[in-house]
Amino acid sequence: MRLRKKNYWAITVITWVVLLIVWQLVTMYKITPEILLPSPEKVISTFISLSKNGYNGIPLWYHFLITMIRLLSAVALAIITAIPLGLISGRIKVVYSIFDSIIQFIRPIPPLAYYTLLILWVGIGETSKVVLLYLAAFAPIYLACISGVQKVNSDYVKSAESLGATSKQVFFHVIFPSALPDIFTGIRTAVGMAYTTVVAAEMVAATYGIGWMIINASKYLKSDVMFVGIIILGITGVFLDQLLKLIERKIVFWSGKS
Repeated sequence: MRLRKKNYWAITVITWVVLLIVWQLVTMYKITPEILLPSPEKVISTFISLSKNGYNGIPLWYHFLITMIRLLSAVALAIITAIPLGLISGRIKVVYSIFDSIIQFIRPIPPLAYYTLLILWVGIGETSKVVLLYLAAFAPIYLACISGVQKVNSDYVKSAESLGATSKQVFFHVIFPSALPDIFTGIRTAVGMAYTTVVAAEMVAATYGIGWMIINASKYLKSDVMFVGIIILGITGVFLDQLLKLIERKIVFWSGKS
């Protein structure tokens, strides 16, 4: 028997309620020291305090805003550059041969491995942080575009060409729309990859940002502040993913209906 959609939501809610109860019990009975795992009440009170007083003299909303600007600007740049290159690489083998091996080489390298080089090349300011996040977001979108182009039904292309469509028309009216579901999947993956890199991006020469706040708090064993930062990033990440899924449903409304 298949579960209804609302039943899945109920399971999700119950899962989180159970996790919160376990967290509360573990801290209540001091199974884990509070310095390692603060109680839910402590995390909530710390969040309220940070919202009122900020962290290190900087308002919490400003930390959050700076992190979001770094993240979203890097993802936007990745979308603008990776989608055209990925689509062209998927169609033209010469372009694919030039760029794919380079991107495949960079893709598995941990961000911290080349962050120092980025600082030497583009400076210690905001540019190096955005570039690091950009590199993390670029590959998933690029690869998703290539995958989307390769999945296009050749019958659609041949039908369009037989009706007199030019290469440009085939690209924009057949290939690009067909690849959109994969492109959105790549964008969602890219946001996740950039998110996992944001703390690393704010480790060096930063004085604000949620990632920096987490790193700075860890130096002084402020686990409650760390939890606040982690929860903020987690909730924001879920929100961004749901927003992208909503946009995908609006734009790629035909996906899954063939």
